[in-house]
Amino acid sequence: MSKPPRLTLPSVARAYHLSTDRGPFAVHEAGEPVRGSALLVPGFTGSKEDFIALLEPLAAAGYRVVAVDGRGQYETPGPREESAYGLEELARDVLAQVRALDAGRVHLVGHSLGGLVSRAAVLRDASSFASLTLLSSGPAAIAEEQQARTKLLVAALEAMGDDMPGIWAAMRAADPQDGAQDSRELTDFLRRRWLATVPEQLIATGRALICEPDRVDELGRVDLPKLVLSGAVDYAWPVPLMDAMAERLGARRVVVPGTEHSPNAEDPATTASALASFWHSATPM
Repeated sequence: MSKPPRLTLPSVARAYHLSTDRGPFAVHEAGEPVRGSALLVPGFTGSKEDFIALLEPLAAAGYRVVAVDGRGQYETPGPREESAYGLEELARDVLAQVRALDAGRVHLVGHSLGGLVSRAAVLRDASSFASLTLLSSGPAAIAEEQQARTKLLVAALEAMGDDMPGIWAAMRAADPQDGAQDSRELTDFLRRRWLATVPEQLIATGRALICEPDRVDELGRVDLPKLVLSGAVDYAWPVPLMDAMAERLGARRVVVPGTEHSPNAEDPATTASALASFWHSATPM
């Protein structure tokens, strides 16, 4: 899971619930739309906090930036029904968020699972977007080893979804090294976020990660500037797979050295610089 490098909002940002025609969504927003606006969509088990370190540098670059909790994620409510969390439903949510921002065409960034959601939104209505960035997100289902891990988690959620504290404790016990260096503040946040996420959201989106088909050719036919951005190592979608996807899309390709699946959290300065550079080129002044 993505781990924010810090949890305190910068002074230029604010937290609120964005009202849309598909319900309220918890967001962090920063900046003024001098050069445009951007919507940041988090990944599996994630939240808007995964982008917290990008807010200030992207605002300073001239962008209004909005990071969102998807339906059923952390501080955004959602129903206890798996059908509410199919990728097409989540894509409709993204389009509703864009309408509510009333910002014209926005730059869309999807991290990991959020990339699959963002892709579905662009394929549904590309006219809402100025560009698309797939951040540590690949062409289809995740790698086989990660599929096996995700299947185990989905099975646990199906059997024990009403005992989210128990599942969290089992996850931490199974991989004690994962949290060994985490601060108490971060550990408390990660647990709080997990407990607040709707189990059915995790079940449905976990299945999407396991079963998503390759839609790269379909996306390649959409006339929209595209960026594929990732770390130097990625276990969900191996880097060569994302290299090939970028080539198929005719997309700009950026690799952030020294990072893995969450360059937005692991090296936010470089990630923000790459995003701003791409957005500048996609919408020149």
